[in-house]
Amino acid sequence: MPGNEVLSNRALNRATLARQLLLDRADKPVLDAVARLCGLQAQEPQEPFIGLWSRLRTFEPTTLSDLLTGRGVVRTHLMRHTIHLVDARDALAWRARHNTMQLQRVRGVYRRELEGVDLDAFAEAVRAVLADGEPRTITELGRALTARWPDSGPRALGELALALVPMAQLPPRGLWRTKAGARNLPLAMWLGKEIDPPSPEGADPVGAELVRRYLTAFGPAATADIRSWSGLAGLPATVAAMREELVSFRDERGRELLDLPDAPRPDPDTPAAVRFLPAFDNAILGYHDRSRIIDDEHRGLSVAGARVVLVDGRVAATWTVEADPEADTVVVTPLRRLSRAERAAVAEQGRQLAGFLTDSGSHRVRIAGRDC
Repeated sequence: MPGNEVLSNRALNRATLARQLLLDRADKPVLDAVARLCGLQAQEPQEPFIGLWSRLRTFEPTTLSDLLTGRGVVRTHLMRHTIHLVDARDALAWRARHNTMQLQRVRGVYRRELEGVDLDAFAEAVRAVLADGEPRTITELGRALTARWPDSGPRALGELALALVPMAQLPPRGLWRTKAGARNLPLAMWLGKEIDPPSPEGADPVGAELVRRYLTAFGPAATADIRSWSGLAGLPATVAAMREELVSFRDERGRELLDLPDAPRPDPDTPAAVRFLPAFDNAILGYHDRSRIIDDEHRGLSVAGARVVLVDGRVAATWTVEADPEADTVVVTPLRRLSRAERAAVAEQGRQLAGFLTDSGSHRVRIAGRDC
């Protein structure tokens, strides 16, 4: 039975901010922060830099670039079959647990095109194409495979290749202030280490570790939240097997929430500073029920790629960068009325962000038609 203690939405908000390093900026090395967050969603290559800038007291973007070129972190399809920037050790340890989900996601989109494709033969063909060590785009991979599977189409074949043979997206894609296409090599080839094999049938140590790591970064949370973040359907049985090491609460809707006993659950009245979040930040996307951090009426922003501003811990505005030859400007569009103090705090944080992001060294911010 769920625990009797009810955690208010505000209590859950403060717990999320604390776990996500958004309540107080952290004094952590970049690699430790990436691991603590279970990676950062990264289909937009520059967004992880913003996410880490908002979370770390001292952040040099070149440090993250160096980790990418040095293979300490890697860009790869993982949770929800989306591109994440993750600790390379986590990529190797977690990828096999995601194999079935990755394949299901691709087949769900390209079922007709991939009908009749022998998966073992296909994976072998993909590895043969990439054995020369030359990174390729999805389209190039697909085209190289169409001679053998001409009826499937290069896009479908390229996507299937990424699902069956774990890949790394190689730099220069994902480097600071660098634009580059997505070119892929097998993850094991790029990292020089084999992916951890699947666990024996009936055991799920990787699934249990994913639950622990998720709760460290996102808890307290429901099993539906864990599934929404990971894309994995088989974790409820794993959660059931590890019940004795977890504690249980209820939210205001009566859902059971699980957590690690010693994880931080701050006082709901703990102040929360303004934070600017990148597109597709997992602080929002990491839940099925996102009401702890964003109002239901604005939920669509979280999947549309909007960059958002947290005020008092909740999504209260969106933001963009307006390019200008003389001075780029961070433009903030409130979603609700901001008090004078809130506007001042948003403007100050926006000025700092503008200085971080823009080549012009601008510290200009505009909020709802007002320059600050």
